Amino acid sequence: FDGFLNCELGMFGSIQKNHNLVDYQKTFYSAATFNPTYPNHKDPVTNSWDGITTASQITNPLAWMEVQDDDATSHISTHARLTFNLMEGLKLSLFGAYTYNIVENSQYLPTSVWANGQAYKGTKKRESLLGNMMLTYKKNWKKHFFDVLALAELQKETYTGYYTTVSNFSTDKFGYNNLQAGALRLWEGTNSYYEQPRLASFMGRFNYTYADRYVLTLNARTDASSKFGANHKWGFFPSASAAWVISEEEFMKQFPMIDNLKFRIGYGLAGNQSGIDSYTTLNLVKPNGVVPVGNSAIVSLGDIRNTNPDLKWEVKHTFNTGFDIALFGNRLLLSANYYNSRTTDMLYLYNVSVPPFTYNTLLANIGSMRNWGTEIAIGITPLKTKDMELNINANITFQRNKLLSLSGMYNGEMLSASEYKSLASLDGAGFHGGYNHIVYQMVGQPLGVFYLPHSTGLESDGNGGYTYGIADLNGGGVSLEDGEDRYVAGQAVPKTILGSNISFRYKRFDLSLQINGAFGHKIYNGTSLTYMNMNIFPDYNVMKKAPQQNIKDQTATDYWLEKGDYVNFDYVTLGWNVPIEKVQKLKKYVRSLRLAFTVNNLATISGYSGLSPMINSSTVNSTLGVDDKRGYPLARTYTLGLSINF
Repeated sequence: FDGFLNCELGMFGSIQKNHNLVDYQKTFYSAATFNPTYPNHKDPVTNSWDGITTASQITNPLAWMEVQDDDATSHISTHARLTFNLMEGLKLSLFGAYTYNIVENSQYLPTSVWANGQAYKGTKKRESLLGNMMLTYKKNWKKHFFDVLALAELQKETYTGYYTTVSNFSTDKFGYNNLQAGALRLWEGTNSYYEQPRLASFMGRFNYTYADRYVLTLNARTDASSKFGANHKWGFFPSASAAWVISEEEFMKQFPMIDNLKFRIGYGLAGNQSGIDSYTTLNLVKPNGVVPVGNSAIVSLGDIRNTNPDLKWEVKHTFNTGFDIALFGNRLLLSANYYNSRTTDMLYLYNVSVPPFTYNTLLANIGSMRNWGTEIAIGITPLKTKDMELNINANITFQRNKLLSLSGMYNGEMLSASEYKSLASLDGAGFHGGYNHIVYQMVGQPLGVFYLPHSTGLESDGNGGYTYGIADLNGGGVSLEDGEDRYVAGQAVPKTILGSNISFRYKRFDLSLQINGAFGHKIYNGTSLTYMNMNIFPDYNVMKKAPQQNIKDQTATDYWLEKGDYVNFDYVTLGWNVPIEKVQKLKKYVRSLRLAFTVNNLATISGYSGLSPMINSSTVNSTLGVDDKRGYPLARTYTLGLSINF
């Protein structure tokens, strides 16, 4: 309609099928510690794999290869956007999107790795509906520029699923394809669920620029989530930022080497609802067992958790400031940014007394945390001619965080979290419990610190072996309990992160190198602690140098705590743009031709003694900062590529 309406339609679909390892850690440590002299085939008489009955938690690694663990994901998403050009500078946009995703999981553990076999089948489905209406207006007037936006958005998601687990199979022939072949249906292995969280959002934004030098941005956003209590569904999150393009000022003309200089500053609030499940603020019941009533069996129901109708948004308050500068014809680019954020009303699960509460845990908004740091980016072009060009880009981030508090009042009662909460521990393959907690959450410390006894070195056990000497840090005799002879020995999250790309071009050849690194953190080498312990031999295999050191101890101390610093050469690519103009027959049909050779995971520089320092050092879960018999050696891959443009 003469440019009055623009219509955009889109659709995407995919099907992905995966065959998985059901348990990475058990598979890897079974391969590492299983007796290598055992046969690599089943016993022809019993049709089973030979195992070591005196060693717990490991299985013949070839038996794990018989495990069936498959999933199939089907995904489709579609969207439509209508943009109405109402008048000059004024547009109305209507947008709608629908996403459907379903995952089918199937698993069978044969009798060789699971007593009597076990089969599992489950389906998880997610649907998402999103619709918004956005009105924008832009206007230039002399030295003034205005940009105004108003947005209203609704979102509804639906999560449904079910799963069934059966066991006691008389044969492995059926796998997971016939659940009736299992004689026992597990009560805790059968379930279904349904969730439908909804979110409503309204936002207004105002941008103003004067003379291409002064920029002001104001945002006002309010969101309502069905996850929160009736009195706290809405959250208000304003923000403001300003920028000054100093290089556009008249007095900057005396500095011709400066192409661009900008100063930025901002402050704003952001809300988070990811720490809460749907219906948490409601009184819920769940099936909790089967009881006989007369001659019938009846499922009993009980409260699912303590109810907190006052749950509300987590709020992050962030201040940031920085500058951008470009020099010498944009051949030197530098950007620096400082940020400082404080999260309040953190959602956290507290231990509470029974009574007055029904259960001994309660989710509440009490805690706070601080994150701050500096990000620096630099780009240099030291060489630039017709035939050659060299570009060097690097980003370095200095990051810190601290858990400020987990204590506060709730309905007149003081709630506080445990002073020491274990996040990551050692397990499996010869580690039979004890004081095996390694990474902790502690108020006043960064999130994820190593809280360990201090080892004074190896000491003789009087029988030709050695144990880990432990320092008496508090003078009251050696104790491995929390709060006793333990200290904060470092953090699992890197303090500094590096990313860099170097590219060089010579005529039709080009070379690109990607580098990344992390510094200031530590790694606990639980793999060496386990496999250097001669007490587990011969039930478990050990490292080559273990017999010589003859350590007969598996106490977790800082003896195997190592620096995690590394620099990794992620990939290097050599490319050649073939001169097709010199080949007349080829020139008729081909516009461009490029050959490229890439080596991924070229090399790693690190003092860490394990297989790789690139373990989980960012996600807070049971593997944070701990190399515990689950790492697979990194693979170096070589790729030769051909790109043709017709």
